[in-house]
Amino acid sequence: MMSKSKAPVPAAGDEDVALFLAKVQSLPPASRQAGSRGRLIFAMDATMSRQPTWDRALAIQSQMFAETGRIGGLDVQLVYFRGFNECRASKWVSDPDSLARIMTKVECRGGNTQIGRVLSHIKREAAQSKVSAAVYAGDALEENIDALCKAAGEIGLAGVPIFMFQENGDPAAEHGFREIARLTRGAYFRLDAAAPGLLRELLTAVAVYAAGGRPALAEHSKSRGGAAVLLLEQIK
Repeated sequence: MMSKSKAPVPAAGDEDVALFLAKVQSLPPASRQAGSRGRLIFAMDATMSRQPTWDRALAIQSQMFAETGRIGGLDVQLVYFRGFNECRASKWVSDPDSLARIMTKVECRGGNTQIGRVLSHIKREAAQSKVSAAVYAGDALEENIDALCKAAGEIGLAGVPIFMFQENGDPAAEHGFREIARLTRGAYFRLDAAAPGLLRELLTAVAVYAAGGRPALAEHSKSRGGAAVLLLEQIK
């Protein structure tokens, strides 16, 4: 679906997208420097249909910090869009109470997707300081997919995997989410509303990866199994 309120973003050429994909695929998996804290960008669609997922994520985030504390700690930044042309980023926080206070102040509002602005923000943050990983949770894609893929390729070159979580079964959104995950060497998961515990397992596994890289995720998967194993299998 195209955005109802904006003109389409000019499409990147197929050759440009193919070139970025080839470069990303040739890169070795990124690793975190010893002794440094992981940094995770937690991005969410905060349009009206997203309220149930927002509430679940708020309930989950404490466990994310608890699991990563023993590894070396995690700093999280919340990014969200909603309403008409509103896309915001919080400060970086290092404890669950601070993130909870930020999230409880956000109310979901109607509007179109702004995934392109989320990707632009991730690129800027990665250019300033190492970002270990990014999460995106949403249910729709209303923007030009080629432009999004170009931005995703640039993020892949910066070594930031994006973990794309989709609710509902929109085929266009699934195609776009999968491409973004592939170009950044992240992972894609389609969430089933009938399995609410899956989001908790997946977000916790991503947080562990951001805090300690593949070795920490591998250790986590041995003890927890389930979604952590699925995530480990998708990361190249």
